[in-house]
Amino acid sequence: MITDHWPLRGLRVTSPRLELRLPTEDELAEVADVAARGVHPPQERPFLTPWGELPPAERARHVVQSHWARLGRWTAQDWALDLVAFHEGRPVGVQDMRARQYGVRREIVSGSWLGLEHQGKGLGTEMRAAMLHLAFAELGTRSATSLSFTDNHSSLAVSRRLGYRDDGVSRDVLDGGVVVSRRLRLTPESWAEHARTPVTVTGLGDACRTLFGLDT
Repeated sequence: MITDHWPLRGLRVTSPRLELRLPTEDELAEVADVAARGVHPPQERPFLTPWGELPPAERARHVVQSHWARLGRWTAQDWALDLVAFHEGRPVGVQDMRARQYGVRREIVSGSWLGLEHQGKGLGTEMRAAMLHLAFAELGTRSATSLSFTDNHSSLAVSRRLGYRDDGVSRDVLDGGVVVSRRLRLTPESWAEHARTPVTVTGLGDACRTLFGLDT
């Protein structure tokens, strides 16, 4: 079985309305179709890599290639987990968490996107809350960070609702100009204080923990 060689296939993170897990190939195609239908309004630019502005077919291909690339580059020292969020059995978006030297640093960075048709229902907050439970309660994370452009008010609101605090700014270049992002950080104590979403994690055995760079 594939889980004998890639135990992450058996990982499941379940919240009241969502299940987060790696997709099958057909499900990956389906979540790419969700991206093709739009991930943000045309007048907004929420991503430093502006893939959401690509034509629909290229946007879908970006989702597929990014998923494959991250799995293919995975090592215990440098990993990125793209969990597809399923609502009522259908994919609605992707919640990721990334780390380098996690076994030593115990720090993650996260990002996400949600299909435009599924926004405004609280699913973005719930999928990040589910990911944070995996990180803090199951993997022993000591710090989680998130970056959002200063005008990305919805993302910043999600972060503050979940207990993140300001941790400075990041200055990057987009289309030849400087863009500023707010960096926010979440500690285990603040996470525990703000955690409201019941989450269940299954499939996180010793073989899976080894892939995250953790001693079993």
